[in-house]
Amino acid sequence: MIDLYYWPTPNGWKISIMLEECGIPYNVISVHIGKGEQFEPEFLAISPNNRMPAIVDHDAPGGPLSIFESGAILTYLAEKTGRFMPSELHQRYEVLQWLFWQMAGLGPMAGQLSHFRNYAPEKIDYALARYADEYNRLLGVMEQRLQDRDYLAGDYSIADIASWPWVRPYERFGQSLENFPRLEQWFRQIGDRPAVVRGMEIGKGWWESGKQDEETMRNLFGQTASRIQEMAEQRATGK
Repeated sequence: MIDLYYWPTPNGWKISIMLEECGIPYNVISVHIGKGEQFEPEFLAISPNNRMPAIVDHDAPGGPLSIFESGAILTYLAEKTGRFMPSELHQRYEVLQWLFWQMAGLGPMAGQLSHFRNYAPEKIDYALARYADEYNRLLGVMEQRLQDRDYLAGDYSIADIASWPWVRPYERFGQSLENFPRLEQWFRQIGDRPAVVRGMEIGKGWWESGKQDEETMRNLFGQTASRIQEMAEQRATGK
């Protein structure tokens, strides 16, 4: 059994989708990032970067294994199951390159665009244009990549599972797939997979129970090293 520490965000969806695709039994443990549950000492012992998702595989060789960072989790699950990442050297690194591309580019750029577009208290035109243009450029990279193949690294893989959740909110990011026909086909094709549908159902509606108040915004975006240390001490002492 795998414990999945989770909240329904693009990075969380990567892992719920992967677990569903692999058919691995798992137990969902919610980490309400709006309430600051990612700063609980028990969670920090698993994910020291105070970010979800994270997993604990209780059936790992040698005893329970905890892993944080969605790219590392995807790689581990692919290796554990022998699925969605080839063993042949050239094909394997084709997948890993596109996985790292998502982790270093598509996800961070989309996250910054979402922040300045949907959460920032004031609209900063330069920041909006900067991240909108870069997200658009990355969609264009995917469009070109998919001209002669169905998936980013040939066969459906963890590269696609990592990237799809960061394309899914494109409308919320103020973007369109109208000029990216191959990307749109890829997007629809993956979205129709039964395991993807099931993975996206995990935690559906959880955000609706929260409030977008000052405390929530501070938990999501207002953290510094000293603030995190202060919160950890408060939680540890129950104050």
